[in-house]
Amino acid sequence: MDFRLTAEDEQFRTEVRRFLDDNWRPAEGAGNAGFEGGSREAYEAERRFEHKLAERGWLTMAWPKEYGGGAASHIRQLIFREECAYHRAPGSGGQGINMIGPCLMVHGNDEQKQRFLPPIANAEVHWCQGFSEPGSGSDLASLQTRAVRDGDDYVINGQKIWTSGAQYADWIHVLTRTDPDAPKHRGISYFLLDMKSPGISVRPIQQINGRSGFNETYFEDVRVPRANMLGEENRGWYAAATTLDFERSGVGRIAGGLRDYEELVQFCGEAKRKGGRLIDHAGVRTKLAELKIEFEVGRWLAYRVAWMQGRGLIPNYEASMSKLYGSEISQRLGNTGIQVMGLAGELAEGSAYAPMQGHMEDLYLSSVSATIAAGTSEIQRNIIATRGLGLPRG
Repeated sequence: MDFRLTAEDEQFRTEVRRFLDDNWRPAEGAGNAGFEGGSREAYEAERRFEHKLAERGWLTMAWPKEYGGGAASHIRQLIFREECAYHRAPGSGGQGINMIGPCLMVHGNDEQKQRFLPPIANAEVHWCQGFSEPGSGSDLASLQTRAVRDGDDYVINGQKIWTSGAQYADWIHVLTRTDPDAPKHRGISYFLLDMKSPGISVRPIQQINGRSGFNETYFEDVRVPRANMLGEENRGWYAAATTLDFERSGVGRIAGGLRDYEELVQFCGEAKRKGGRLIDHAGVRTKLAELKIEFEVGRWLAYRVAWMQGRGLIPNYEASMSKLYGSEISQRLGNTGIQVMGLAGELAEGSAYAPMQGHMEDLYLSSVSATIAAGTSEIQRNIIATRGLGLPRG
């Protein structure tokens, strides 16, 4: 097996790096979470940058041309997203490009594809996700938000939680219960909903890193046209499963973490402890070496997912493997950084004495949610066990 990229793909990687060096500077206050947990200024800076990417055809380079894409290979798209994550630049397009767009291509009708996909490709809209509820997280199929048919509309009432970026979103893709008497997986419908619809309200949730990227989203008699239903009525669970497979397949966790890792290695090579550099301590060197190996493994897991997508396959347990590994390595990196830095590692951004400008402290706190969001590590292991290894349930 040849793991090398083609000369053309390597040339493209160089082109992306030069573009990012010339066009992107992270806004203050974005932190590890990007604009979803940052300021309005960080959000607006990222949207301006995404318009530049859309103009070059890079946001949706692997999409079909009829939907505003470039019909590029998924490997080339992965190279682009890998470089963006490493440079801490927006590149995935968020929920629209990374999740709802691919799901629309699988489950949407022709009218929905023509209506929703081009604005996503042109960076004209920002999407958020309305899946989890206060009592329905890992057991998502137990959700209680209701949608009741009323003529050509459905009326939605309920609450969603952990809605990342809802304070800035133009649209939300939301799961609702349309048949309360059906088995829980079979009474769910999937809607595409304008966030300006009357009856929607958003309440930010204060996080441990001091930001408010997550939100509670409330629906009170919100009307949505039946034409905005994605897939069949009461079959929304199966479309949502496709969406989650795409959500769990990103290389960004690994590439972004690798940048943090390299900065930690540099810090350990410069910082002095007890008369010597941190990196001269055998325990520190061993831990850094272990992390480097883990990042390499995580990178190839992500490349496997892209390879499958390039062959027209929908990654399932393979995407769960990539998500599980990528989210847990971010926690291990954050923990290692804080332990190596000692008490100074707990200082936040803005402190003159914070190592690495407080970036590792921010990672340590932000990564707490990594093994919960987009499906907990326990859920991912269950998927790997049942669908990947063929083990029995229970």
